[in-house]
Amino acid sequence: MVSPIRIFLDEEEGRRFVLRPRDLETAELSPGMRAGVQRVFGADLTADEVVRRILADVRQQGDAALRHYTLAIDGVALERLEVTAEELDAAFAAVPTATVEALRYSAERIRRFHERQHVDSWIDFQPEGALGQIIRPLDRVGVYAPGGTAPYPSSLLMVAVPAAVAGVGEVIVCAPPERNGRIAPVTAVAARIAGASRVFKLGGAQAIGAMAYGTESVPKVDKVLGPGNIFVVLAKRQVYGTVAIDALPGPTETLLIADDGADPRLCAADMLAQAEHDPMASAILLTTSVPLAAEVSTELAVQVERLERAAIARESLERNGAIVVVETLEAAFDIANEYAPEHLCLLLRQPWDWVNQVRHAGGIFVGEHSPEVAGDYTAGPSHVMPTGRTARFSSPVNVLDFLKVISVIGLNERGLAQVGPPAMEVARAEGLTAHAAAIEKRLERQRPD
Repeated sequence: MVSPIRIFLDEEEGRRFVLRPRDLETAELSPGMRAGVQRVFGADLTADEVVRRILADVRQQGDAALRHYTLAIDGVALERLEVTAEELDAAFAAVPTATVEALRYSAERIRRFHERQHVDSWIDFQPEGALGQIIRPLDRVGVYAPGGTAPYPSSLLMVAVPAAVAGVGEVIVCAPPERNGRIAPVTAVAARIAGASRVFKLGGAQAIGAMAYGTESVPKVDKVLGPGNIFVVLAKRQVYGTVAIDALPGPTETLLIADDGADPRLCAADMLAQAEHDPMASAILLTTSVPLAAEVSTELAVQVERLERAAIARESLERNGAIVVVETLEAAFDIANEYAPEHLCLLLRQPWDWVNQVRHAGGIFVGEHSPEVAGDYTAGPSHVMPTGRTARFSSPVNVLDFLKVISVIGLNERGLAQVGPPAMEVARAEGLTAHAAAIEKRLERQRPD
């Protein structure tokens, strides 16, 4: 039985593989994706070119473009793009009660976690006047709920619930339709549990365009959030500026750091849990133990055969997976911090001793009892985390994503007399004499004749 993953015994060679450029705009599409692009567009386009065409059509043609691409890509002819209240109600009958209750449990855990992220308005009144900030939630946000190769109701909860906690006025959800012309029942149930305002049967770049630009049916939002495949991520990048976005959460990635005390079966299971998402997913193990590296490789070969999505997981491991043997744990954390993984799993004897070594990661999963999969569903923090090394400067989805700060400046005469002259000096240094005059005229009015 041949293992689907490569092992690097040379640390530097492994480092180069892990840190190799993975630019989304030039990323190589899987054979299946390329075939789909050829079928829809009649040309071998890059992912970036595909997204540009779709967004331009949605912006110019509105609902007509949405129906065209839903038929061409998803194979579904839609008259009505919005999911009706009756369809949402009916979904509960199609989903097992245990699943509904699990989704409710997850939503409650997510809600409780995010309610602790308090950000308050404040006004500080001083003799020279008042300064402060007012916190306001966004009016309307759009949530993308992936559903191409499988529905992801968990992702919907992980974005829509924090939005509700923040007090967002309207939450618009887009999810790809299934062949029957409806979104997956489990996604519909999650939308209702999360309190979504409206739900649309739209997937891919066309859904992002609809929420960003607005169409006859889909309202324009202020911010688009949620994970997706390469086309969704590139679409979010291209509409940024027209709307805000949370980040660019693309193909999932996980990096494990393990010592010789780690269980190879758990290491392999954690890697496969990410690899089964997408052929472009990345699962990497850094370890100080050569025997563990060999055992995990063997376990991957065995466990992948038992998966329903074995073909996807195998392709992911072959394309992007790696086991790298490093000299020390310090070297492992050095590589991890440069890689800035979405998920960093510490399968170590004393994992808490190493947490402070982490500078860049979307989430840290501490110890063998904290699998990344628990974070995917029921731990509490949002699983929508930064990928593609963007964890160096961005964060998982949280309440702050749905709030904005309005500064308040309420100076009195005393305050303006204090801050005005230095402000005039800086304005003149910048050559902005009208700026200086706007203050000077006020100060002149305050002086006695």
